[in-house]
Amino acid sequence: MDLVIEVDDKRFARNPSRPVLRDIRFAIREGEFVALIGPSGCGKSTLLNIVAGLDPEFTGRITWPGSGRRLGYVFQNPRLLPWLTLRDNIRLVLDDPRAASARIDRLLEAMALREFAGYHPGRVSVGMQRRVALARAFVVQPELLLMDEPFVSLDAPTAEQLRGLLLDVWEQQRCRVLFVTHDLREAVQLADRILFMSASPARVLAEVEVGVARHRRMSTAAIDARLHELQHEFERHYGTAQGNTFVPPDSDTPATDGLAKHRRIG
Repeated sequence: MDLVIEVDDKRFARNPSRPVLRDIRFAIREGEFVALIGPSGCGKSTLLNIVAGLDPEFTGRITWPGSGRRLGYVFQNPRLLPWLTLRDNIRLVLDDPRAASARIDRLLEAMALREFAGYHPGRVSVGMQRRVALARAFVVQPELLLMDEPFVSLDAPTAEQLRGLLLDVWEQQRCRVLFVTHDLREAVQLADRILFMSASPARVLAEVEVGVARHRRMSTAAIDARLHELQHEFERHYGTAQGNTFVPPDSDTPATDGLAKHRRIG
């Protein structure tokens, strides 16, 4: 069965006359990776919070397949507790951490964090903190993984490394993923399907299948070819693309070296 997302209307109490989301309907198939692209402030994060159950004040419904609702959420910031070790930050989300000890070890190994497991967040780089956040999301073995621009503030090599780590672990678990990004290249690298969202009140303007076999995603030529095909679709909705980074004209996110907004982390 599919996970079905239906948001007829979403407004905030501080401005009830202004809808934020309207007439949004789409489904996520089992094992599917879906990317959301849209202008800054259009309500993508609000939509993720609704799906997560963090914001119940909307008209519509979220229909989960079956009875389980295991959810992982990776935010724009790692949101680690500074007084806990990296391992304990991962353990924190588990009902029975002792029963999942081997799973934690496997994720620490997969994220190249095993030797740093006893460190506190302040002693490691932001890139390593992001790896902990990924491990924490996957350790619950989620049926749905929500990701809100998780790599937006990273330098290009670190972001690329984390995309690879994300896909490595996701290929093993194959949960549903709903991934917010401003970067069309990132969406093509990661997703099976891309949803283009309008400015607020946000709705889904179009959806496209990426259509690039996963074993070809590491090929720059394959990604560039699909980007070229999708450029017209993107420009039709948002305006002119800038290089390899596609930034909606009302976005506050500048294009920088082929990535949407990044800075170097020491």
